[in-house]
Amino acid sequence: MNDIIHTPVLLKEVLEIFNPQPGGRYIDATVNGGGHAREILDRIGEEGMLLGIDRDGALIHRLKNKFADQKNLIAVCSSYAEMDECAVLYGFGAVNGILFDLGFSSYHVDQSARGFSFLRDEPLDMRYNPEKTRLNARMIVNSWSQKELARIGKEYGEERFANKIAAAIVSDRARTPINSTFDLVRIIRSAIPTPLQHGKLHPATKMFQALRIAVNDELGELKIGLEKGIDLLVSRGKMIVISFHSLEDAIVKEIFRKKEKEGIVRLITKKPLIAVSEETRINPRARSAKLRALIKI
Repeated sequence: MNDIIHTPVLLKEVLEIFNPQPGGRYIDATVNGGGHAREILDRIGEEGMLLGIDRDGALIHRLKNKFADQKNLIAVCSSYAEMDECAVLYGFGAVNGILFDLGFSSYHVDQSARGFSFLRDEPLDMRYNPEKTRLNARMIVNSWSQKELARIGKEYGEERFANKIAAAIVSDRARTPINSTFDLVRIIRSAIPTPLQHGKLHPATKMFQALRIAVNDELGELKIGLEKGIDLLVSRGKMIVISFHSLEDAIVKEIFRKKEKEGIVRLITKKPLIAVSEETRINPRARSAKLRALIKI
């Protein structure tokens, strides 16, 4: 079995803000490969506990094998939208810190074979948890209306050619079902101007993002998870969210400011923190990362 490939983003900043102490209780709401979790566990010691949550059962299985000797880690296949239920079930009534490292992992792109990457010819799926989620990307592109396809392209992918792409999808699927990532890439290429088909940004990037968000209800889940997470924090407990695109960051910013106005939290970061050039050179994923943090009053 290949180990999980995961380089934690903005790790130094996360540890400085949390300042985990022995005996602390933390939730890694997007535990993934355990990069951040490992460093937190080292600092809270055997007296502390960390609840690691991920929607992908395959990632949780790998994580349990990787951390087999770690007695103070509880790894759970669930959504952070169900964080409160997980916390009650595993005795995390109040926690010192909660981390959201948003975005999908290298595992999903390189190893899952679920169609997350437009560079691999795979079935159009894009579900983080195939066992719990019925809707997949193939169902969306083959059954949703042209209007709805254009809507998610605009709203979730910020794709300026969403109308043309949606029309091309509907036209193509009338002849034969769209079943693979390469089928969809071909259709997207056909719908955008020729000069943009070979630019720095792959032409399918935005539409693939839109489909992934729609399949997994990522933005809806994030709103619920942030609200529930803030409720779980002890007084002086901290929440950190690392986002990777403007849609996520806008939601985080809105909810954090709303809670501040309600007198529930104080913002630690007035403006988002970003990775320094040294980190982005080592870990390109960090280039688009924005970190926001709060402390509960």
